[in-house]
Amino acid sequence: MRYGFVLPGGPATRQLEQAEAAEAAGWDGVLVWEAAYGVDAWALLAAMAARTTTVRLGTLLTPAPWRRPWKLASQVATVDQLSGGRAFVTLGLGALADDLPTAAGEPTDRRERAARMDETIDLMRALWAGKGEYHGEHYDITSSDWLDDMARPVQQPVPIWVAAAWPRPRSMRRALRCEGLVPEYHLDGREGTPDDLRDLTGWLRGNGAPDAVDVLAEGETPADDPVAAAAKVQPWRAAGATWWMEERWGPASSLDERMDVVDARIAAGPPRG
Repeated sequence: MRYGFVLPGGPATRQLEQAEAAEAAGWDGVLVWEAAYGVDAWALLAAMAARTTTVRLGTLLTPAPWRRPWKLASQVATVDQLSGGRAFVTLGLGALADDLPTAAGEPTDRRERAARMDETIDLMRALWAGKGEYHGEHYDITSSDWLDDMARPVQQPVPIWVAAAWPRPRSMRRALRCEGLVPEYHLDGREGTPDDLRDLTGWLRGNGAPDAVDVLAEGETPADDPVAAAAKVQPWRAAGATWWMEERWGPASSLDERMDVVDARIAAGPPRG
């Protein structure tokens, strides 16, 4: 299992410092989230790529239907080059709780958003492979004039992770096309458990997923009790999770307090056990 830290936000300079601290403390990955308006995720990841050497760098997550696939493919490829092949991107449908995309006229219909995300996966991979032609319902391009081989990523392809709703078959089938998945549990209102993850990983194996597919588990572990932290992660590792993503989304009285909490948890290192 590998261990990543999902940065909950904050000034770009502070997040850059946190990425450097995470690498020094032994974390395997640093992830940032893409807001409708806020610190730009890919500019931040590019800065992290230039200031780190080992941690993997990516998003959790990128709302694919509200991004132009060719622009996103360019951003991901740039970070992959700058990092020497350490980039990945996590795609999702986008949260309708944020009213800015709706006000801006972005698509909100779930079926359309899902179709756009599927086409985004295919189109980005085509561009990374140097192909200037793609024909879909929502995106249709035929051009070689602007296709720039210098924008090819180091990794072929850059890993794409996708948010997948378990146990919904259509959403899970999309995950079979990707290098990793972020489970979203739809279980009559209850939280997902390691047993649910075990069922999910069994479904993946039974439906032809490659052995190398990454499966994420996420949550919070204590900074001051390494034994308890490792004990919380162990059932997820046993159930088939290949990444643990440490999060800190809880309430804080101030931005400074939240940043201090994040700094302390990063410094304590991953819950490896």
